[in-house]
Amino acid sequence: MIPYGRQDISDEDIAAVVAVLRSDYLTQGPLVPRFEAAVAARVGAAHAVAANSATSALHMACMALGLGPGDWLWTVPTTFVASANCGLYCGAEVDFVDIDPVTYTMCPKALAAKLQVAREAGRLPKVIVPVHLCGQSADMEAIGHLARTYGVKVVEDASHSIGADHQGRPVGDCRHSDICVFSFHPVKIITTAEGGLATTQDAALARRMELARSHGITREPSEMTHAPDGPWYYQQVSLGYNYRMTEMQAALGLSQMARLDQFVARRRALAARYGVLLSNLPVTRPAPAADVASAWHLYVIRVAADRHLAVFNALRAAGIGVNLHYIPVHTQPFWQARGFAAGQFPNAEAYYAEAISIPLYAGLGDADQDRVVEALAEALEAAG
Repeated sequence: MIPYGRQDISDEDIAAVVAVLRSDYLTQGPLVPRFEAAVAARVGAAHAVAANSATSALHMACMALGLGPGDWLWTVPTTFVASANCGLYCGAEVDFVDIDPVTYTMCPKALAAKLQVAREAGRLPKVIVPVHLCGQSADMEAIGHLARTYGVKVVEDASHSIGADHQGRPVGDCRHSDICVFSFHPVKIITTAEGGLATTQDAALARRMELARSHGITREPSEMTHAPDGPWYYQQVSLGYNYRMTEMQAALGLSQMARLDQFVARRRALAARYGVLLSNLPVTRPAPAADVASAWHLYVIRVAADRHLAVFNALRAAGIGVNLHYIPVHTQPFWQARGFAAGQFPNAEAYYAEAISIPLYAGLGDADQDRVVEALAEALEAAG
């Protein structure tokens, strides 16, 4: 089976994790701050706050922005459920903005129309969460302009996109957003096993996320209500959770960061090669915007809806581990019980009816890529 994605672990990665296991600190040691600094420097952010998952980082980001009961969070339907769930974690209501039919990211035109209606109804969102699907940035210049116009906060869900660029600058520098979140799950560009991280240019937001990450507890005298009782003293000053990243995860992440550019370069080469190999097949290939340099976390093709399931099943039967990213969130039973229904976001639903994620990862060899394309050609022919 050729999987759609997988981690790339080197001997150096293993040695870095083993070194932590032999050290004094397995958690809350020096490596998490070093990993945070490495990512912040790479993406041009002033601050980075690591967490045990991107889901936790999204929750921390929403907490830092003060999202709560009576507020609204908007995201896209074409994403993993965490992009929406983070709003519910804070007690807010959630709604969706349809995707652009070409880039599959939040459609600025749909967002503009929805914001205008929401302002007239007195129901503007507090936070919007555009999702950088497959490794390519959404149109953050347009989204950021709308957010400033309407007084809305922005959290970029860049779980797929470390190493990507938008308008010649790294995703994660937050020039059009308040906070940006990355994922380091094993199938992502780099991995910490499980893990996530939020970047921001705002020191106050970073500090709120740090408190949310670790029980709302501080040991800083300047943040306490009175002088410490002694060197052991701490205070809980806000509600927080245990969302900390371990030292083992940070060691793996630091080691992987040394190969980030190598991983992204290989993914881009494979994506370009797919573009040639698939050019004569009846599929829709991805088409990132001209000002986007995708990190190519996923390579999604679209197959005519009447052949979609047959082609998907044939590829799996041929040992090609295809997948589908993602089922529109608003069609999930949990969200339909909250009032959503099929037909509300037609671009997301049309995408779902046709999308197939084919294998793409840094360790994918040319011969295996050729095998993927051959199996796809056979599946398409058999499906008629």
